[in-house]
Amino acid sequence: MNTTPSPEEPLVRLRDLNVTFTGGRKPVHAVNGVSLDLRQGEVVALIGESGSGKSVTMRTLLRLHPERRTQVTGEVRVAGRDVLALSGRELFDYRGKLVSMIFQEPLLALDPVYPVGAQIVESIRRHENVSAAEAHQRALALFERVRIPSPERRLQAYPHEMSGGMRQRAMIALALACRPQVLLADEPTTALDATVQIQILLLLRELQRDLNLSVLFVTHDIGAAVEVADRIAVMYAGRIVEQGTARELIRSPRHPYTVALLKSRAHGALTPGARLETIGGAPPDLAALPPGCAFADRCTFTEAACRSTQPPAVTLSPGHLARCLRTDAVAARLAATSPVAIA
Repeated sequence: MNTTPSPEEPLVRLRDLNVTFTGGRKPVHAVNGVSLDLRQGEVVALIGESGSGKSVTMRTLLRLHPERRTQVTGEVRVAGRDVLALSGRELFDYRGKLVSMIFQEPLLALDPVYPVGAQIVESIRRHENVSAAEAHQRALALFERVRIPSPERRLQAYPHEMSGGMRQRAMIALALACRPQVLLADEPTTALDATVQIQILLLLRELQRDLNLSVLFVTHDIGAAVEVADRIAVMYAGRIVEQGTARELIRSPRHPYTVALLKSRAHGALTPGARLETIGGAPPDLAALPPGCAFADRCTFTEAACRSTQPPAVTLSPGHLARCLRTDAVAARLAATSPVAIA
């Protein structure tokens, strides 16, 4: 089986990905026609509100959804492999070795009844033919690399004996244990205080550069996305509504939802004492999506066609796409007002 894409192909390739959950009274259309590439050594951030389909997309790359209650269509290829066609044995070899994941809450992701070091050693020995002593040394080196203090002692600690920041570093060490090519980071800083969040973000970016990792980074914080990402994809109601380089999306957003996300965050251009702008309304019910643009009810640019027509992807510049019928109107309004900025 080919596991190395050609230089022209992305390491991760999603095409028209649809994920529907069928366990409830109505099917829930969590991901709808997502197409996305991730190249070797690149960091792509998926941003959007809770329920926009970011984590569902990530977990589909590892096929973690219950198969009896999940319908997945489209193309998911990683390093030349058709992920949706992998057998059970192939999946075991694929997870952790080729693609690994940093989960949002390590206290739930780590096994509470085993020391953290033992879990890392087990993962290494599962994928590589090494002795327990060698795997232990690898685990120790990983703890040192992610800057866990007293690493030898912490290898013997249970998850509940670690602080939140230390658990997250241990989770990163576990994710890197088998030298994966692709790292999935699912909101890795959500449960941490601001100071530790910055430390974890800087650590992730440093490791990504040192190891030449391809990283798909999920967050609802556009500021965090700017810190770590080369490209950003904005998700809403299971669709990517805008994507481009981080610089383009910050300086020249063209989807009203992207603009709203930027304006709802405090930044250096905000006048002292001014109120933050909010996005009115709520995301749509994924079990009853409207026929037109899912953002229409919350959008200040809405016209009649927006409610009846699913917006096609408009190419604004090479690699910069937006699914909106009013991209020109968005550009005109931004040009007439102060530019969107972010610290």
